[in-house]
Amino acid sequence: MNIVVLDGRALEPELQNWSPIENAIPGANFSWYPTTDADDVVSRSADAEILVINKIKLGEAQFSQLPNLKLIAVSATGYDVVDLAAAAKHGVTVCNVPIYSTQSVAQHVFAMLLEVLHRPYEHDQAIRRGDWQAAGQFTFWLSPLTELAGKKFGVVGFGRIGQATAKLAQAFGMQIVISSRTKKEVAGFESATWCDIDELFQTSDVVSLHCPQTDSNRGFVNQKLLSQMKPTAVLVNTARGGLIDEAELAQCLNDGLLAAACLDVATSEPINPDNPLLTAKNCLLMPHIAWTTVEARSRLMNYVAENIQAFVSGNPINVL
Repeated sequence: MNIVVLDGRALEPELQNWSPIENAIPGANFSWYPTTDADDVVSRSADAEILVINKIKLGEAQFSQLPNLKLIAVSATGYDVVDLAAAAKHGVTVCNVPIYSTQSVAQHVFAMLLEVLHRPYEHDQAIRRGDWQAAGQFTFWLSPLTELAGKKFGVVGFGRIGQATAKLAQAFGMQIVISSRTKKEVAGFESATWCDIDELFQTSDVVSLHCPQTDSNRGFVNQKLLSQMKPTAVLVNTARGGLIDEAELAQCLNDGLLAAACLDVATSEPINPDNPLLTAKNCLLMPHIAWTTVEARSRLMNYVAENIQAFVSGNPINVL
């Protein structure tokens, strides 16, 4: 059995330990690559029965040239890089890891939000420049600070990550507003308000995106929706960059239709050098790192190994 990891850098380099996957099948041949260019996918995968991928795109063009392939183990929750219909056509099982970074992503939402609202790093730098000393007062601030307690936290998509993020918002004393495809009773959120997407954007002080990206919702956060937000509101996205029309968000930020945006993801990653968000006002950009805590990546590697073991045993799990 041959196991090949095509883009292992997402799980490495700090861990430096592939043993969970390398030893998932006793006696299996194991090889991994930090990254793989599209032109090299087929040649590197030629002998593989099992491929581990993160962001490598696989479709009919690849499957038709990989007759040995039996399993694609996606080392992520999102699986939009794999053409599931093409995989099924060629008898290839695809599995993902639905739970591994829930708390890490929820934590990152508030790391970004508090950076925008309190600007801790900028205040630190101002002190080192002598701004506080020059002010001559016992206190000093670069801009008004905002208290979260009592404000409305809008959650778009109420799956595991949406719920975990909403729990943190509750800990700050915020009121929870939810818009999701399916309304469900969740313990601890009995007092939350469920509403449609327009009302959520109109009433929330913070809007946090936690829904999957599909063909039907691509770019749904557009000028029409953003223009309904409070001018003091903040948009947060740790889901998928394609949920937002980035040009229209940049224009809305520059026009002051919302106070700020905290974005961990972009439509194209790494972000294109001509992306208008790079020069937009009050836009905090992060390089898709919400999920990358050491703890989350360790769990991810172990779960990928479990997916491989379950498949080989004849009882596959997390099949898409």
